Amino acid sequence: MTPFRPVPGWLADAVFYQIYPQSFADSDGDGIGDFNGITEHLDHLAWLGINTVWLNPCFASPFRDAGYDISDYLSVAPRYGTGDDLAELVDEAGRRGIRVLLDLVAGHTSDRHPWFRASADDPGDHRYIWAGEGLPGGVPGRPPGGLHDGSPAGLPEGFVASPGSRPGGYLPNFFDSQPALNFGYARPDPAEPWRQGVDAEGPRANRAALREIMDHWLRLGLAGFRVDMASSLVKDDPDKRATAAVWTELRHWLDAAHPGAVLLSEWGDPAVSVPAGFHADFFLQFGGPTEGRPLRSLWNNRAGTDHDGWDPVDCFFDASGAGSPQIFAEAWREVTDALGSSGHTALPTANHDFARLNCGPRTAEQLPAAFAFQLTWPTLPAIYYGDEIGMRYVPDLPDTEGSVLGPRYNRAGSRTPMQWDDGPNAGFSTAPAERLYLPVDPSPGRPTVAAQRADPSSLLHLVRRLIALRSAAPEFGTASDVEILHLGHPFAYVRGGRYLVVVNPRREPATVTLDDPRVRPAPALEAAGVSLGTHTVSAAGFAYGIFDLNG
Repeated sequence: MTPFRPVPGWLADAVFYQIYPQSFADSDGDGIGDFNGITEHLDHLAWLGINTVWLNPCFASPFRDAGYDISDYLSVAPRYGTGDDLAELVDEAGRRGIRVLLDLVAGHTSDRHPWFRASADDPGDHRYIWAGEGLPGGVPGRPPGGLHDGSPAGLPEGFVASPGSRPGGYLPNFFDSQPALNFGYARPDPAEPWRQGVDAEGPRANRAALREIMDHWLRLGLAGFRVDMASSLVKDDPDKRATAAVWTELRHWLDAAHPGAVLLSEWGDPAVSVPAGFHADFFLQFGGPTEGRPLRSLWNNRAGTDHDGWDPVDCFFDASGAGSPQIFAEAWREVTDALGSSGHTALPTANHDFARLNCGPRTAEQLPAAFAFQLTWPTLPAIYYGDEIGMRYVPDLPDTEGSVLGPRYNRAGSRTPMQWDDGPNAGFSTAPAERLYLPVDPSPGRPTVAAQRADPSSLLHLVRRLIALRSAAPEFGTASDVEILHLGHPFAYVRGGRYLVVVNPRREPATVTLDDPRVRPAPALEAAGVSLGTHTVSAAGFAYGIFDLNG
């Protein structure tokens, strides 16, 4: 097999910042964030040290799933502005040394996409997966809108009744309003004619469409894509080999057509996704052989977004001290050894589907240690908008554009407006409060960018200094290895043979004696509550420290 082109060099130094566009900054006073609002705040990102931005979907959509239900891949949603506004955003970001990635929803469309509307009236169209077409007059079904929880009589499990003249029903990918694009089945079956092979006409047309969509946006100056539900393409694909083959084909095309662009996957299994063709994959709250256990073992205190299917695991960054960094460290090492130099893993602070760091009982004083770890570990760091000031997960919000996935899983709490200052609506918008996309955090002590910019001791300034430290010292980069000296409380590791990092996320202090001659009093680059002695490390509760062992 032809090898992939080497990963673009710029990716190794990327510091990602995820922007949920409808919640970041509203420039026109309609209560919803937009491109011009982002452009107006690019100086904040540049000051912080961000060099790569990922935008959640900004394409035309009926917004039944917050934009992940796309009705036109080649036009932007009017709520965000115009194509020219997006072009200006990309241009102004580039002037500040910031690359911009879009979110590509590859596995499904909206049920209002012209492709689907045509397919729902044309039994000869195979862009989507249709079954039960031998049933006279179709079958009655439920109106689309929610997660699928049953099938109309006569249809295979998981299918939804046709909304058009075509009999039978279609297979959704997530919500019923998101029909799955047909990339074929890994195991076709003549007795079930909807299970087409991966090289049937419909799957070939959809692979070609992905190339056309990516080519369109990359030619306008975008740096690449984060791909939503990247593992969902080929159906009945238990080992994901057939889905991997689709991405391998697309990666070879990308290498030839846009060699400087990158693909990041929402897969949560870098050992599979990167060899398939992605340049990087995220540790996520799901995915992989343990369904996201490594990331959840760091951050998930089960007080924000929580899924009944997740196995219980005590998170390390918790005041109780019940968790351990071992689960994450071992998973990271296994993946890193498997990938070598073929690609990267990324570690997010949170995302639009997962609770923020500041969630439930985790308080602001616990966040510095979390950032000291995230920005010194050899993964690509991804900061979710607002986490740099410690915005909190806001509980008990109403279902907004499909945000509620379960009784304890409301994604809206992580999607509230960015808190810029102490003005109306925290500086997010001039609209009346009742017109905002989501309400601003009502807490009277909510953090803001303006207040933290004015306070050199704030979390915002710490995050800025940590990013600058990572950017200035190659020892903190992804190419430099990590030596773990103590896998407990405090967690202690050395980067590049030179910098000792210590974090103690629990409430109680911790001291450890280490049989390592390098551990001795050394200059602190960043520290709060950590002291070094000869072979000893002592850390107060919620402490962190970064020391130059060559100093």
